Amino acid sequence: MSEEPVESGEKDDTRHAEKMAKKKAARDKIMATKTDEKGLIIVYTGKGKGKSSAAFGMIFRHIAHRKPSAVVQFIKGAMWTGERDLIEKHFSDVCQFHTMGEGFTWETQDRARDVAAARAAWEKAKELIRDERNSMVLLDEINIALRYDYLDVNEVVAFLKADKPYMTHVVLTGRNAKDELIEIADLVTEMELIKHPFRSGIKGQPGVEF
Repeated sequence: MSEEPVESGEKDDTRHAEKMAKKKAARDKIMATKTDEKGLIIVYTGKGKGKSSAAFGMIFRHIAHRKPSAVVQFIKGAMWTGERDLIEKHFSDVCQFHTMGEGFTWETQDRARDVAAARAAWEKAKELIRDERNSMVLLDEINIALRYDYLDVNEVVAFLKADKPYMTHVVLTGRNAKDELIEIADLVTEMELIKHPFRSGIKGQPGVEF
């Protein structure tokens, strides 16, 4: 039996190892320059599913590190969710949870009521962000309140630029993030919709949507 395939395989392994070594050296060189730390403004937006899920993933990382955090829900307050139940039952000592919304605007059908709820949520959000004990504050679905002009985006931007403590992370979720918010953000991810089961007649299900 010919030994050539083995030799060829060994050469492939050697080339791969050399390639990865060069890549690691280049990566290590880049990482050596990344020494700063700061509180980030993080935006999850787009039509695709996963915006709040990604944000709550960061909240649960904070909980795992025992870093104090807080959540303000601008829209989903009337809706039971698994993450809300889990945090309130088991992690309320390290994560505050405030459900300030009353449902999506087409459900309340009362603009004045929606504006009042959004304003109350924003006041609570400012209080939590100013509290330097909170390492992260999640403003869930605030982009919807901004989209419908329940809140003034310029006011939100001005506050985040001037009043957010340097080391506090603020996460803002929801479709149609305003350009002004995207401009000041440090991290922006747009979820792209490719397929969604709702279009096939499948309703939202526990453990997936909420």
